[in-house]
Amino acid sequence: SALRNLRYIFAMLGIMPVDNLERLHTSLARIPFVLLTLRKEGRQAVVLLLGAKCNSDILERAARSAYLNPLSLPEAYRGTPAQILETIHADIERIQQHITERKGVMTELHDARTQQLRTLLWRVRASRMLTDAIERFGRLRYSYLIVGWVPTVHLENLTKRLHQVSDKILIETNTPKRRSERQNVPVALDNPGILRAFQQLVMTYGRPRYEEIDPTFLIALTFPLLFGAMFGDVGHSLILVLMGGLLVSRKIRALRGMADLGTIIVICGLVATVFGFLYGSVFGMENVLPALWLRPLDDIMQILMTTIGMGVVLLSVGFILGIINACIARDWGRLLFEHNGIAGAVLYWSLVGLVAEVFLNKMLIPPLVLIVLATIAGVIVMFSEALSRWIGGQRPVVEGSIGTYIIQATFEMVDTLISILSNTLSYVRVGAFAVAHGGLSAVVFILAEMAGSTRGIGYWIVVIVGNLFIVGFEGLIVGIQSLRLEYYEFFSKFFTGGGMRYAPLTLLPRTSR
Repeated sequence: SALRNLRYIFAMLGIMPVDNLERLHTSLARIPFVLLTLRKEGRQAVVLLLGAKCNSDILERAARSAYLNPLSLPEAYRGTPAQILETIHADIERIQQHITERKGVMTELHDARTQQLRTLLWRVRASRMLTDAIERFGRLRYSYLIVGWVPTVHLENLTKRLHQVSDKILIETNTPKRRSERQNVPVALDNPGILRAFQQLVMTYGRPRYEEIDPTFLIALTFPLLFGAMFGDVGHSLILVLMGGLLVSRKIRALRGMADLGTIIVICGLVATVFGFLYGSVFGMENVLPALWLRPLDDIMQILMTTIGMGVVLLSVGFILGIINACIARDWGRLLFEHNGIAGAVLYWSLVGLVAEVFLNKMLIPPLVLIVLATIAGVIVMFSEALSRWIGGQRPVVEGSIGTYIIQATFEMVDTLISILSNTLSYVRVGAFAVAHGGLSAVVFILAEMAGSTRGIGYWIVVIVGNLFIVGFEGLIVGIQSLRLEYYEFFSKFFTGGGMRYAPLTLLPRTSR
């Protein structure tokens, strides 16, 4: 403040670039001035510029052109630098104490009002939902008509609570029996724990209908089995387990919505680890662990035939589930005559039996019996549409000319036979990927040896990058192939999808955010 109030001397205290000191000296060469450098820090300097008061305009313009930024302190900060610094520290402590007091008040207010605000929010949401629901009710002059679906297990509790509210309530229940009524029944899926993650895979294909079996439990068994058989390796699978565990832990904020996927990856990784011990493979190295079953690269035919057998078992389960679904739906035509019903199952098992007896050179059932069964079942499947119309009482049994129908039925029968063959052979890819996994790992080590010796850094770079590629890329491909086998080969035998979602009127709990 004393410098600012000088009568005859111009004074400016400020910070400027060190490189501009010479420039400032040159600009003020024609007038008397004093430039004191008080301190230097890096490329900046603290300076004090003094001159005659009558030259203040010239001094100020020169200082600005040299990028001298004046330093000014509030009027409250007076005295020596030590005194000013002490005043600043005192102000900081006072402000921090004030902030602490305000935070305490805010915390008390938050604790006192949070529950009240949550309750009010719940009441507003509940009132809005009830108002929207009431607008959809049937309304007479003195009564309301409410129609809706409720799970059978909750019906007794709902009835009891409604009668507690009022005795002027009439409740009628109706369980849909006709096929047309059952098609509109919503489906509530409530699979527990781990199954909820695999439920998402089912929902990607379609929501089960009211009269269909929920395949969530089946896909929770078969999907990891198929994945593990194709990706069997102890080291690579444990990396997948770690990656899935990271998703399940929800520690990465951007990936918190992928916990269900993480659960699937963990389970598939654990099953693949078991297959890794069966194959004796660790990070593609097959000379570390003994194979508890076989080595895919050394026993190619055995692994391929085994996976075909796995496919036959899964498709047979699919046929059985299709028969059960047809019984539940009381669709007798589909149950008896269609390619996914009893006739289709007999046709498939007869053909599988004939092929198995040829390749295994063992005769469990006389071939003539299997041929007769396959022929009869094939004819039934061929004319399944007409037979279904006949058993359902629909007339005419054949629409259009008989010749056209026979030609169409013949083509459909050929398509059914091709489908049976392709569905079964599709499971060869399980063994093929098991062999490819071992082959790809061997290629990684060959490339690593070309990059340098086992003691060189190039060798280990190729090994690490190659194994990460196998885990990421092949893991993705194997997952897609497993999903394809589930959807197009397995589900197509019994699962239709297209069900309605059960979305009841639900009021959020008062403690919800």
